[in-house]
Amino acid sequence: MRERLASLISGEGTTMREVIKACSSNEVPMDIVCVISSNPLAEGVGKARKLAIPDKDIVVINPNDFRDGNKKINQENFGKAILKELRKRRVTVVTQNGWLPLTPKNVIKEYENKIFNQHPGPVPEFGGKGMYGRRVHTAVLLFTRMTNREPWTEAVVQRVHRENDQGAVVKSARIEIKTDDTVESLSQRVLLVEHRIQIELLKDVAAGKVGEITRRKKLVRPGQEEALDLAKKVGILLYPRG
Repeated sequence: MRERLASLISGEGTTMREVIKACSSNEVPMDIVCVISSNPLAEGVGKARKLAIPDKDIVVINPNDFRDGNKKINQENFGKAILKELRKRRVTVVTQNGWLPLTPKNVIKEYENKIFNQHPGPVPEFGGKGMYGRRVHTAVLLFTRMTNREPWTEAVVQRVHRENDQGAVVKSARIEIKTDDTVESLSQRVLLVEHRIQIELLKDVAAGKVGEITRRKKLVRPGQEEALDLAKKVGILLYPRG
């Protein structure tokens, strides 16, 4: 029986686009049955339509619609809304492709070992709240240049965890940082690798052979935590919108 895939997005949806193409060509033997966006203005919504995902299967679930009287997002109700759409379409696998909200615990529990997140840098060091997109690339570039570490970064796919970017890594690939790299040039090279390893992961899921990577070289050494913290703060400061 073929897996039924949902892609969760918040922005441009470039990885989602490549996943849809791979499913449509049967490179990935799955049926993509749902795209959920946390952002009603996400560019990925238009991309999904152009790739023939039916309007009824492109759903916007904005976490801001679930804020309570204290302005906090009710995670339980946010999760129930997501689960309603996933169950309706009998989704069996979920990928977070540029999905920014913290995923509710009830969603993670229901899709344990079948929900995966992509991240554009080494985790958990260059992850956590607010660390995504260009912020990550800025932090990695600054950190490696401040500490004279080997110039490399990493694209990963990991299991979704209750805390941001703490899940086990199931796919990873290292990318060399060039001496003349900028945030933009690095982000473009890393993004292509993110696309590739996401598709590789989905092939593994379809074949029932997903494995966790337990031995990965660390970019941050003991004693370099202050440099890491500063680099991440600069990334957030320079890219307030990610």
